[in-house]
Amino acid sequence: MKTLREIPCKDTVRVTGITGEGAVKRRIMDMGITKGVEIFVRKKAPLGDPLEVTVRGYELTIRKADAAMILVE
Repeated sequence: MKTLREIPCKDTVRVTGITGEGAVKRRIMDMGITKGVEIFVRKKAPLGDPLEVTVRGYELTIRKADAAMILVE
């Protein structure tokens, strides 16, 4: 399985699961990132942190540690 952190810019992927636990998982889900939602990776910072993505029409910034917990296909 791939994680959101591994996806190149300008790609759209579908979330298959979230591996985080507790407060971290809740924070990711509060951003609207749940199983089955599509995420478009708009831009990555030069060192990969943060990632700028579009989820459900909203533009979000995700830390690379959180992106590593989001499983995608």
